[in-house]
Amino acid sequence: MAAQNGRDLLIKLDTTGQGDFETIAGMRATRISFNAEQVDITSIESEGGWRELLAGAGVKSATISGSGIFKDASTDARVRQVFFNAQMPRYQVIIPDFGTVEGPFQIGSLEYSGNHNGEASYELTLASAGVLSFTALP
Repeated sequence: MAAQNGRDLLIKLDTTGQGDFETIAGMRATRISFNAEQVDITSIESEGGWRELLAGAGVKSATISGSGIFKDASTDARVRQVFFNAQMPRYQVIIPDFGTVEGPFQIGSLEYSGNHNGEASYELTLASAGVLSFTALP
């Protein structure tokens, strides 16, 4: 895969609950990570004392984090509403030359900051809250 622009990694929020996804405004940096817990089934009978893992077991999760600036009042307000109401709407993460991950996420942290002579900024972290789907690019 050739190098990609970081700005092409997008986080989109279902703004209406009806599948109307809108890019979260002002994102400057985004990151997604996938995790799968391992279930160790090693026993005294494991060949050569090597660890054995149980295939298909363990909890899968994803975490999205991002930071940016305030540019769009409607999506900023929606993010605040989602956080303060502890909602778990659907999000889409567009990964360039890879595909789209979609599913429910909960905002785990929402931080605001600003310098006297700079713009106001925010950071957020999302934790998967259900089954995620992946659609590969054709």
